[in-house]
Amino acid sequence: MAKDSTDTDLDRELADLPADLRWRTWMRRVEAVLFASSSPVPREALARVVGGGVSVDLLVDDLAAELEDRAFEVVHIGNGWMLRTRPAYGPTVRAAADVGAQTLDLSEFDIAVLAAIAYHQPITRDGLKDIFGKDINRDLIGRLNGQGLIATGPRSPRRGAPYTFVTTDQFLAVFGMETLRDLPDREQLEDAGLAPPVEP
Repeated sequence: MAKDSTDTDLDRELADLPADLRWRTWMRRVEAVLFASSSPVPREALARVVGGGVSVDLLVDDLAAELEDRAFEVVHIGNGWMLRTRPAYGPTVRAAADVGAQTLDLSEFDIAVLAAIAYHQPITRDGLKDIFGKDINRDLIGRLNGQGLIATGPRSPRRGAPYTFVTTDQFLAVFGMETLRDLPDREQLEDAGLAPPVEP
């Protein structure tokens, strides 16, 4: 997302501004970066547009408080933040805006594979085969990877060292989670009929 080097023309310190205006300008910079980014922006990237030693967390907190009554919000996803339309406005946006490129075409089986990866990561294709009782198509894995929902994880410590799969920050963002701890409890899924009970 962000560049590796700081733009030398950017006055990060804003020493010529009064303290309150300096803080507000830093908040606007953070807002502009979050608005322009299609993925979560990490703290280190945001720190490149504000003064040295400034708390990015406090700037983000103030921005979130300022946006409290707006149709969009600042959300913490993985190790960064992004701006997102509040869920209550989802139907409104879909009714009037062109969100085609942002819509994922996922089947129930695709979502089941994503859930298996999320709950069992890092997991190999053989591990997925054990869960579903059939081989998982490489095209499906490629599609999920291409959509940024999964990535390759560490090599499995067994013979042949097969690749494993893990979920990404994009997965968290798409499903509205901050971390994997936000995944529903397995028992809740079983109670809702969305997961088979685990055999003892």
